[in-house]
Amino acid sequence: MYERIKESFDKQGLMKTLNAQLAEVEKGQVKITCEFTDALTQHHGFFHAGVLTSIVDSACGYAGLTMMPENMEVLTVEFKVNFMRPAQTDKLIAIGKVLQAGRTLTICEGYVYDSSQEKLIAKMQATMIAVSQ
Repeated sequence: MYERIKESFDKQGLMKTLNAQLAEVEKGQVKITCEFTDALTQHHGFFHAGVLTSIVDSACGYAGLTMMPENMEVLTVEFKVNFMRPAQTDKLIAIGKVLQAGRTLTICEGYVYDSSQEKLIAKMQATMIAVSQ
């Protein structure tokens, strides 16, 4: 399972641009991290919301993919993100979890934490759709 997710993750240009790292893969759950750099900030010096959204969307998508048969992939259909506080940390930790995996739609939750995993920065609700490879 890890190799399938890692192979796909390594093909993502955006994850390379963000210098995001695949940290953990379990059935129904994936963790992605992203180290702080000035290139990833908004005008107040915090991580840009787009960075948080991108890595937690990928974490949810890959969590969904862990539940799919080998001949299927997933794409994001929709998501909603709530930002709880400014992302002022040296590393983001995004965790995607599958709540319900169906044949067509998979519902996921995503969380973005600071480097200590003590402060919740953002929460995502996402829907993934299964597609043929």
